[in-house]
Amino acid sequence: MGQILLLTVGLVVLVAIGASSVILVNRTRGDSAGLVHTVEVEKQINTVLLEIRRAESSARGYLLSRAPEFRTDHEEAVAAILSDLDRLGQLTADNRVQVENFGSLRTAVTARLGQFVRDMRPPKPGDKAGAPTLSRDPVVAQTIAAIQNLADAMHAEEQRLLALRTATADRNQHLASLVTISGSAFVIALAAIAIRLVRRSAHARGEAEARLRENNLNLEATVDARTADLREVNDEIQRFAYIVSHDLRSPLVNIMGFTSELEELRADIFRRIASLANAGAPPLPTLTDETEPELKGTDKQLSQDFAEALGFIKSSISKMDRLIGAILILTREGQREFKPVPINTTELVENIVRTLAHQAAEAQAEIQIELLPQIVSDRLGLEQIFSNLIDNAIKYLKPGVPGEITVRGRKKLGFAILEVADNGRGIDPKDHQRIFDLFRRAGSQDRPGQGIGLAHVRALVRRLGGTMSVASELDEGSTFTITLPINWDIANRNADK
Repeated sequence: MGQILLLTVGLVVLVAIGASSVILVNRTRGDSAGLVHTVEVEKQINTVLLEIRRAESSARGYLLSRAPEFRTDHEEAVAAILSDLDRLGQLTADNRVQVENFGSLRTAVTARLGQFVRDMRPPKPGDKAGAPTLSRDPVVAQTIAAIQNLADAMHAEEQRLLALRTATADRNQHLASLVTISGSAFVIALAAIAIRLVRRSAHARGEAEARLRENNLNLEATVDARTADLREVNDEIQRFAYIVSHDLRSPLVNIMGFTSELEELRADIFRRIASLANAGAPPLPTLTDETEPELKGTDKQLSQDFAEALGFIKSSISKMDRLIGAILILTREGQREFKPVPINTTELVENIVRTLAHQAAEAQAEIQIELLPQIVSDRLGLEQIFSNLIDNAIKYLKPGVPGEITVRGRKKLGFAILEVADNGRGIDPKDHQRIFDLFRRAGSQDRPGQGIGLAHVRALVRRLGGTMSVASELDEGSTFTITLPINWDIANRNADK
């Protein structure tokens, strides 16, 4: 916050210094123009006086010698006087006092020019007194004195303006110097404060980074310790699951054996019951082991209940055997070390589709494979992922509807996004999470399975550093999306083991 305020103040100061400098420069430029203007006016006044004296000298020379060159010089001086007067009038037009002085000066100069015209007329024959008239005429002397006085008055006014403009210029220059020095000092002070704040911020940042590195080291150590604990617990759970499922098989095998023996004894038991029930009746035909004895009443119902109970027991034993087998598969897969290798994903999926060609033909399903991105991953894990997904897509197509299954993929930000889409029966949105749970299935249970396929696929995807999701609606088909790193980090290849 302090740094932002400092930058804001510095910006305001710089803008103020810039604006002040521009204003003062414009004022100084105006003062300089005024000084130059004063000098030009004084120069023009002197030029007019010089030309009048030139006209007087040439006129006196002409009157004394009657030489034509003096008359020519006199005429040129008179013409210059008129031109210089016009120029002087233009220069003094901005000053009311000088306008009045110039008006009087023009009147006096005009009168003097008229006197020149009168004195320059050729003298009458025998007139010897014509020449001295130019200097002895009192009217001429008054006119010359008036011209000089008016010129002096105009000089005095310009000197007053010169002094005023010089003082203003000095004041503006002093003010400009003061603004520049003050602004520079303030900027230097702001720079010093900024350097101090930057050093303080750098010191604070250094301390924060040191604390962050220390916390990161502690965090990494804690994460490593927790990860090691989790791996140990995971390994223990896998060993426990393996031992439990392996030990469950022994009593299950015994139950299966005794159930088979009980089923064999069932025929003998109910054959004897039939024989006892028919004592005293005509002899029954000889019964073989495969012949079902003829029972009546409660005995027949008891035989049916007995057979039904044995069927339930055998079905439950078979289901438990499949579940134990699935647990053993999962525990063995969890103990396998993944090995990342370059994989041509398109070729891998094509090989899987060839192995499922018979099931696809029976389901009237067409499988399309688009060009898939090549990745570095575990080949066996990737084969199991696509095998399960494509097999499920074939298995859960809508009856009587030609199946359309598409496997496609693309790259994005270092990941391969792979999709398996179908036009099958679809999945209710409320079951989207359920289908990934172990031993749980969604929808009608009209297809064989133990409910471990998608759970196993998601576990494999996670171990390969990816994610998995499903988009589906009932009767609208399903799209399973898998996101895997294109180059699986070898340092973390067994992080989930």
